[in-house]
Amino acid sequence: MPERRQTLDIVAPFLNEAETAQAFAQLLDRLEAEAARRFGLKTRKILVDDGSNDDSVRRFSQSLAGSWEIVRLSRNFGKEAAVLAGLDRADADLVLIMDADLQHSLDTGMALIAELLADPDIDVVYARNDRREGSWRRSQLARLFYRLINSSQRFDIPENAGDFRIMRGSVARAFTRLRDKRRFNKGLYAWAGFRHRALTYSPAKRGGGTSKWSRWNLIAFSLEGFTSFSVVPLRIVSLCGLALAIAGGLYGVKVFFEVIFFGIAVPGYPSLLMAVVILGGFNLALLGLIGEYVWVALSESKDRPVYIVRDIVGGGADKPEG
Repeated sequence: MPERRQTLDIVAPFLNEAETAQAFAQLLDRLEAEAARRFGLKTRKILVDDGSNDDSVRRFSQSLAGSWEIVRLSRNFGKEAAVLAGLDRADADLVLIMDADLQHSLDTGMALIAELLADPDIDVVYARNDRREGSWRRSQLARLFYRLINSSQRFDIPENAGDFRIMRGSVARAFTRLRDKRRFNKGLYAWAGFRHRALTYSPAKRGGGTSKWSRWNLIAFSLEGFTSFSVVPLRIVSLCGLALAIAGGLYGVKVFFEVIFFGIAVPGYPSLLMAVVILGGFNLALLGLIGEYVWVALSESKDRPVYIVRDIVGGGADKPEG
């Protein structure tokens, strides 16, 4: 009886990637052929349309070959949810996650597969961005973010590790059990555990279109990570409050001694106004931070689905007409 071939599912979320559709489909074809030649893997492609409003789905449908399907979500739920939608459809021995903007290269994908297959004790191999093209300020802010979010944790979220990774099928199925509504996949990968290994790579230039991550989106995403996996912001604000209380107490003692022993008149209105502004601003900041945590808890308690599938465009061994 012939030995069963190992299978590989490639999960690729996309949003308005009509410009890169044909090139990415060709990259997937080359990856499928190379995976079959080098490792004997049988590949299936699972693309997830995260609410595109261009003709990405049509272009992908015309360009993809072999075994493939496109999961179309009912609207834009975000990349984190789209990745989960793809993993929910995956059932192979190995699952590779990559982006459709051509920044995740064929060579790095093959290196991830080779690294995982070479060591049966490793469960996940992830690509770590070397950030050579990033600015110094951005790299330092990213380093500070990871240092803060990893403090006082039983697990560490690897720095500069994204969704570009390969995992064994059992790991992918375990990850799909994490149904957080406000998703921060970097943290969820780390929380789930398993044995990881990093592979450093340099992202290629985008094949077309523009990045969907603006500066404000990155700030909001970072806040999502903190409110989902860290209590550090609350502790920082608490320590600031304690420092203000101590400073206010010392200032009060100073005023007391000046009035009693030296007869110095204390300017009332300016000092009072300063105290009101500082303490009022601090309380508003604390209230807003607590509101972020409450919003996360409220979102989880509603128990809405992480995503909703509109339909599934399927492909078989033959390329569809169009």
